[in-house]
Amino acid sequence: MVEIWLIFLLLIMIIASVVAIEVNSKLSAIITLGIVGLGTSLAFLFMQAPDLAIVQFLFEIFAIVILVRAFINPTKHQDEKSGINKFLAVCTAIVLLLIVWQSLDMLKSLPEFGNPKMDTAQYYLDHGAAETGSANLVTSIILDYRAYDTLGEVTVLFTAILGALAILRVKSKKKVEVSE
Repeated sequence: MVEIWLIFLLLIMIIASVVAIEVNSKLSAIITLGIVGLGTSLAFLFMQAPDLAIVQFLFEIFAIVILVRAFINPTKHQDEKSGINKFLAVCTAIVLLLIVWQSLDMLKSLPEFGNPKMDTAQYYLDHGAAETGSANLVTSIILDYRAYDTLGEVTVLFTAILGALAILRVKSKKKVEVSE
């Protein structure tokens, strides 16, 4: 029965994706992309991964709010071309290349896939399902063994989105005060 619901969700998500590409209104495209994200959240629930469903649901709702807010009046958010933007883009690319170059040695020192250096992973594999009663081992690790870590990650994501909303609201209030 779960497979039928997943196929149904997949069809809805495909239709919403096509509609998002073909529709002329930006607001309609944002809403249909939100349907795709919420369908993904429901699919995670059907696959017994509530941790991923919660994060996907929260992220999707906040992303929709931010996108709708940004596209309500697009004249408030237009970029101005300047030489400093090109300079910053070049500097960012150089820094990212340096980070990748410096990370190559670290990546080479990682253990082979399937041969962890610590015994924690094997303990989770051997005892995770029995100790937690979860049908999904990843969910049992994230919600039982690492629950505080997951709570911290969700808190960081929530705080970042609130910060973005606060910035968007402050900019719009300043422009309203200037125009009055």
